[in-house]
Amino acid sequence: MLTIGCHLSSSKGYLAMGQTAVSIGANTFQFFTRNPRGGNAKAIDEDDVKDYLAYAREHGISRILAHAPYTLNGCSAGEAVRDFAFRTMKDDLNRLEYTPGICYNFHPGSHVGQGIETGISHISRMLNTVLTPELHTTVLLETMAGKGSEVGGRFEELREIIDRTELSGKMGVCLDTCHVWDGGYDIVNHLDEVLAEFDRVIGLDRLKAVHLNDSKNPLGARKDRHAKIGEGQIGLEALVRVVNHPALKHLPFYLETPNELDGYAKEIALMREHAE
Repeated sequence: MLTIGCHLSSSKGYLAMGQTAVSIGANTFQFFTRNPRGGNAKAIDEDDVKDYLAYAREHGISRILAHAPYTLNGCSAGEAVRDFAFRTMKDDLNRLEYTPGICYNFHPGSHVGQGIETGISHISRMLNTVLTPELHTTVLLETMAGKGSEVGGRFEELREIIDRTELSGKMGVCLDTCHVWDGGYDIVNHLDEVLAEFDRVIGLDRLKAVHLNDSKNPLGARKDRHAKIGEGQIGLEALVRVVNHPALKHLPFYLETPNELDGYAKEIALMREHAE
């Protein structure tokens, strides 16, 4: 069965997110760990977590994905910004121990003119500080579009971060269809070849999640602007091939398209209709 959901607001807690997911036909979901543009996080409500876990078991919700705030930039040129990223990730991972076994996705960040090598060094240093053997959460690097000074626009950059991470067994990758397309990987005409390259450079065993997004931009634009499914340059047919690909169909898919809940419900139903 296709595991698919969308990004939901976490403002009302885990149980509310689970109930919303079920109401739109989803069996998973993604959420921000805190304000995506800020640094504040609500206190964990342990009763809410327990109620959610029971609800999730009853309704078949699995493999939810936590997303770090956009303000987390572990390779910034500013020491204070890097320190905020470290403290935020450490706190997030501690909080996620209440829901063990899920994944935590983050954007590698922007090196802001320092260069890719320096950026990768900063990110790896942060990961080597926050990851511990006791951690029950898998930390995912997200594939990026490569706009500006973003790190992670090429598979090789993600591989280097993983290689420099001492507890690399705690690491995985989230593939964003819009980002890789905007980054120059032709998943419309050469999906098999792109996945073969991913496997060669990173390893498909590292791929734990897929952000399922269309793109407003042509191949290689390096701009990162999501479109609704079937309304962008990637198109419905290519995205159906993504969810049905033998190397991907077992993974959870998360919609980040520009939609309200009714739009997400329609896209979830559409992808289920085409799932093999």
